[in-house]
Amino acid sequence: MSQTLTLERVRADVAELLGCDPAEIEPDENLTDLGLDSVRTMVLVERWRAAGAATLEYPDLAEQPELAHWTELLTGGNA
Repeated sequence: MSQTLTLERVRADVAELLGCDPAEIEPDENLTDLGLDSVRTMVLVERWRAAGAATLEYPDLAEQPELAHWTELLTGGNA
């Protein structure tokens, strides 16, 4: 989706909103279970749209709230 979004950027953005170290987030862990709610997810949607993922929508992230899925969706790479 975007050349400016990288695995490191996606992981860091999620960790920032969860208030944890990026290394603590496992690729297949459910981010909702870690405390990422819908409001924070929308913050990420807006942040990543501004970074180049112009077609990103909330349901794209909400349907599978895992770092690995989001990284694949946003960068085409694996977490």
